Amino acid sequence: MATLWFGGPIYTLAEEGEKVEAVLTEKGRIISTGKLAELEGSTNAKIDNRIDLRGCTMIPGLVDSHIHLIGHGERLIRLDLSKCRSRKETLDAVKEYSLGLKPGEWVIGEGWNENLWETGEPLNKDELDQFVPDRPVLLKRTCRHACVANSVALKAAGVDEETLSPPGGLIEKSPSGRLTGILKDSAQELVYSIMPEATESYLIRSIKASIKDLHSLGITGVHTEDLNYYGGFEKTYGVFKRAIEEDGLKLRAHLLVHHGVLDDFISNGHTYLDGNEWIEFGAMKIFSDGALGGRTALLSQPYSDAPETSGVAIFSREELSALVGKAREHQMPVAIHAIGDLAFEYCLDALEANPLKGDGRDRLIHAQILREDLIVRAKKLPLVLDLQPVFMLSDYPWVIDRVGEERMRYSYAWKTLIDNGIPCSGGSDAPIEYPNPFLGIAAAVNRTVNGKVYGSGEALSVYEAVSLFTRGSAFAASHENDRGMIKEGMLADFTILDRDIFATPRESIHETKAVTTVIGEEIVYKRDRP
Repeated sequence: MATLWFGGPIYTLAEEGEKVEAVLTEKGRIISTGKLAELEGSTNAKIDNRIDLRGCTMIPGLVDSHIHLIGHGERLIRLDLSKCRSRKETLDAVKEYSLGLKPGEWVIGEGWNENLWETGEPLNKDELDQFVPDRPVLLKRTCRHACVANSVALKAAGVDEETLSPPGGLIEKSPSGRLTGILKDSAQELVYSIMPEATESYLIRSIKASIKDLHSLGITGVHTEDLNYYGGFEKTYGVFKRAIEEDGLKLRAHLLVHHGVLDDFISNGHTYLDGNEWIEFGAMKIFSDGALGGRTALLSQPYSDAPETSGVAIFSREELSALVGKAREHQMPVAIHAIGDLAFEYCLDALEANPLKGDGRDRLIHAQILREDLIVRAKKLPLVLDLQPVFMLSDYPWVIDRVGEERMRYSYAWKTLIDNGIPCSGGSDAPIEYPNPFLGIAAAVNRTVNGKVYGSGEALSVYEAVSLFTRGSAFAASHENDRGMIKEGMLADFTILDRDIFATPRESIHETKAVTTVIGEEIVYKRDRP
């Protein structure tokens, strides 16, 4: 009862350029690879299903190593501002959306980005009050490290001119001391905490919309962080189990455990890598800083375009080290968000002070603004750097003015990291970016934004870029022995492409599409073809 896959280039990714003619699978795993004639004559299994690739290219299943699965689904089913290219377009969309709501319902929007607009100035509460004066409005910036709220929402949260910024956050005020409506990092919780709690049906709808979209992009698995935001650990975990295990919407979900729900995670008897082939638990997630867009990423020197600030430390060095120590008490690795170089330094200090003794690997997420000395230290530790190459398409060229030309040498320095032998994985951070893996792969290979190349010396080969989303993601989740390559014993997860991504012109890589997505030998998505 086996399936034979043949009829197109099949790249194993075990080594650069390695191909096989055919693959034989059974019971969700790869049982053999090699020449078509040899597998057809094999006595290892009875072949009852033959899948002709019809010239399409098969690679190991692509895995997004950093995503917020529910958040991506929310972006698909509610107000999406990410495509608005002007301030007026954004505000008009907010007003139009509000007109379709019931009395008292919140306007919640996702993805606004002032760097795409004519002035580059963020939204403010006065504008929101003018367009939607009669109901709460909360609009999340694309980075999700900042949001803007109108006066109704701020009043409901008890935020006024006298409210002090909480540790690790910022309530932005004008030079005259008036609220702008902008809340950054932990200050966002002041409003989030009084928002209506998401219902289970809403969360199920979000997860299912997200998974179906990911299937269409050729994604077979994710490393996702959602457990701290939607009404508690048990509720959110239960939603994952219902959508994936009970309702059978296949996806391999590796759940990072935010430190805010660690106690619930432990009290429910869970441990690192606890779970099954569909849902399992990963490292403990921590945020050490914010984002570059809102100037809350923590830098060792002030921002070049705003010398009054160097960013925001979510935790002090001592607090961050204590959190890593708490993870170690439960034999857990950590996954720490670190965009700025000083945040990355804090993380290295914490990891060096609290070495990992159990299973797994630590990971530092983003690693965008670095220094040579930090790379030297990082290569000595058993960690993975979780990269999001697609960020380049949104961040350039404005990031150069934000941090200064002199700091760009070791920023977005993916080739340097790989050449130094530091394991790297690849993701999108959706809903921050759209999780099309071919956009990230193309960005890593071409480093081209609006026709201009930035840092060509840091470009990856196509093999290195694709490996971020296959072998790299598998290694980050301690699954290098059963995922990430096409070889005997591995899970039968495949992404089948409309072109040979290793032979196509580099400038057209971003046009690549998944024609078929296979998880555990089952075809979960098939694109209509002429």
